[in-house]
Amino acid sequence: MQSWRTWHRPLVLFAASMIVMSLVGAVGILVDGRVLAGAPIWAKPFKFAVSFVAYALALAWMLTLLTRGRRVGWWAGTVVALACAGEMVIITGQVIRGKRSHFNHGTALDSTLYDAMAATVVVLWAGTLVIALLLLRARIADRASAWAVRSGVLIALVGAGFGFLMARPSAGQRAAGGLDTADVVGAHAVGVPDGGPSMPLTGWSTTGGDLRVPHFVGMHALQALPLFVVALILLAPRAARLRDPRVRLRLVLVTSGAYAAVVALVAWQALRGLPLVHPDGPTLAAAGLIVTATAAGVLAALRPASPASSASAPDKELVS
Repeated sequence: MQSWRTWHRPLVLFAASMIVMSLVGAVGILVDGRVLAGAPIWAKPFKFAVSFVAYALALAWMLTLLTRGRRVGWWAGTVVALACAGEMVIITGQVIRGKRSHFNHGTALDSTLYDAMAATVVVLWAGTLVIALLLLRARIADRASAWAVRSGVLIALVGAGFGFLMARPSAGQRAAGGLDTADVVGAHAVGVPDGGPSMPLTGWSTTGGDLRVPHFVGMHALQALPLFVVALILLAPRAARLRDPRVRLRLVLVTSGAYAAVVALVAWQALRGLPLVHPDGPTLAAAGLIVTATAAGVLAALRPASPASSASAPDKELVS
């Protein structure tokens, strides 16, 4: 893997600033006793900062893999970094003001800031889409690595897309009417109001569905699937079967499919108003099917190759 010094500079600098911001958020949680929408007021900037560190660094590394459209990729990465930075400025500014950043139409200023933040999300998604399309065309030597990167960024786009669903009025808000004059339009939770009982740290609802679950799980495919390939390569010296690049490719395809299925499952669960920690029978049945299919896929992926084909398959390492 190339030195981090060759990674996309604006994204790396943004990630560094988010490390600092995560520390500020952590201190804020400890020393600022204010609570907003049922959570410590500094919890949102803390969680966003930590998430952005992983997201930005993953994209910064992936941009080094481009073999075509490097200039377009550089500008797309820069646009993503600027959009993320703009979103964090608004979130943090609203915390300082003691106001909620998301879904807030309480005043003209709040509404303008929320609309601006929504625009940054669209720009972020579009910039990531451009990078994804470039990665689909990139010639990455190791096929397992190529599919891990491509699957990761595509699933991340789907995960990010759940943010658009949160911006829509909830069923309760639509039933109450007066959306043109409502202070809050949009919600994380499904079936219950935002700000109710929630899980520690994540803040995900424990009484209703929560769209932040598929949003989070989906977006972090960007890191999880490439790291899975790295793990396979590190284990290869100890596990002879993993030295075969075709076995690694099959395992990546199985894992990518399983990851996508999990994102679909938690999205289905959330949209039906069910909390992550209290799945119903159909959810458990679907989870069982995913586990069974994944286990069968892994066993098939690990099947030994014929001696002739094994001799003809060169062992490839993770692309630089």
